[in-house]
Amino acid sequence: MKQLSSMGRRSSFRRLLSFAAFLLPFVCHPLLAAHANEVNAKAAVVIDGASEKILYAKNPNWKLQPASTTKLVTAMVAMDRLNPESIITISENAANTPSVSPRLRAGEKYTVKEILYLALMRSVNSAAVALAEATAGSEDKFVTMMNEKTALLGAENTWFVNASGLPGPGQYITAFDLAKIMKEALKYPAIREAISTRTRDIHSESGRRMIVKNTNHLLWMDDDLLGGKTGYTRAAGHCFVSAAKKGETTLITAVLGERVRDFLWQDSSTLLERGSDVIARKSEPMIYLSSSNESPVVFASYSGKAKKKHKGLRYKKARKARILSGNDKIKTAGKKHKIKTVGKRNKKKKGAHVSIVEKRKKSSGKSLS
Repeated sequence: MKQLSSMGRRSSFRRLLSFAAFLLPFVCHPLLAAHANEVNAKAAVVIDGASEKILYAKNPNWKLQPASTTKLVTAMVAMDRLNPESIITISENAANTPSVSPRLRAGEKYTVKEILYLALMRSVNSAAVALAEATAGSEDKFVTMMNEKTALLGAENTWFVNASGLPGPGQYITAFDLAKIMKEALKYPAIREAISTRTRDIHSESGRRMIVKNTNHLLWMDDDLLGGKTGYTRAAGHCFVSAAKKGETTLITAVLGERVRDFLWQDSSTLLERGSDVIARKSEPMIYLSSSNESPVVFASYSGKAKKKHKGLRYKKARKARILSGNDKIKTAGKKHKIKTVGKRNKKKKGAHVSIVEKRKKSSGKSLS
């Protein structure tokens, strides 16, 4: 009887192992592995810096406050028109702009390059306003140039009302648009140098010396990092956009609406890992949606080939997409793709390389402090 009982136990154990082996492929399915809890921020994305294909994302088209990531556009517009060695005089208006230290004083003179470092490394709002005034004569006129610049980049879900990123009515950006802005910013040698610099001595024309340290902590944590730009306001929460060279590929990450500062580095590292896995074909591209009302804004990820670059209205039309009710079809660039609906929770595009995971409960839209 003891022998039979022992045999029965072994038989039950073998059945349990067989059942576990049967479940393993489903437990490791990318739809489950890429749960949104991997990323703490309200919205985040990692893209291929060459093709702009989304590799992994959470709410990539949510319109949120940009905070000081705005200064990347400020820097580009200024560098399009100013000589880095030209001298800027700080105005009363710029000096009185609410800002972190070091405070700039009215009447001080700096080179454009030094002001650029203050804006991008330390995120000094006064420096951003000084660049705007030196470029366009006033911040209001400069903001018009900023919005024209983002329109040319195809960042159609972005709108600025100031040069610094301070909260303002009607100002917004998306994680995907921010990633595209970073891609363009990397083409500017002066900007690329500033966002990759850890510390720098800044000198005014009169001899005032300031030692500034980059607010991007990931520069000390990831040797592959090409640079990045942080941002924070109570309304926006913590924000961060960065680029890293992983092998032959440049990956660009953007994180918006983070509650905790340290989560910026954690989420960005996670995004880089997910992006690297997709590039290495260890996993498929994934877009996670926190609300059934949200839809992906880009479908370059659905194709194995990189999309051609478009500008202006042609670029915008190629990027526009919407999910149609009824037949569950996605329309993009004149093509239709069917979505296979799995139950009521998960959606996966049939026969393609991207999965869309949808969570019914929408995250809180309250401002973060």
